[in-house]
Amino acid sequence: MTEKTRINRVITRTGDKGDTGLADGSRVSKAHPRIHALGELDELNSALGVLRARSLDADLDKALDGIQQRLFDIGGELAVPGRAVIDDHDLVEVESQADMINAELPPLKEFVLPGGHPDAAWCHHCRTVARRVERALITLHDADEDAVNPVSQALVNRLSDLLFVMARLINLRHEHPETLWQPKG
Repeated sequence: MTEKTRINRVITRTGDKGDTGLADGSRVSKAHPRIHALGELDELNSALGVLRARSLDADLDKALDGIQQRLFDIGGELAVPGRAVIDDHDLVEVESQADMINAELPPLKEFVLPGGHPDAAWCHHCRTVARRVERALITLHDADEDAVNPVSQALVNRLSDLLFVMARLINLRHEHPETLWQPKG
């Protein structure tokens, strides 16, 4: 069985004038909201890769591997206008993971400041990048209602929740106390 070559040339020079090609062959400005959303998605996936490069527990690493795979799927959706591969099953998977992790955590009595164990702090960073991806998807949707799979947008929203509880669980497992917000006054 021969493997298909997906990318055989990295430097193409086709984008030197400020546009880029989508997977359907069309070209758009690199400033287009679709390309902006793809860039934000790429940054999130890279941040998750940094988190996974640390010594995470196997269950968290496995969950993040699945998330990175689905983020690439969302990128594929954005690269091929009209394509939708993320479905309700994917959304339920992220929600289930968040619910399972949250069940292990003590209830919150106040907001948690990002930080704690270095892995938890990076997980919080990934959470904020996920929120930025969500805003980019909303901007793209506002520009073109058919450009974003609504389930993918919901998945990114749930992902930030999953990353929040993951950060809390990492702190708990490392016996690192969370810093709670102390409102002034």
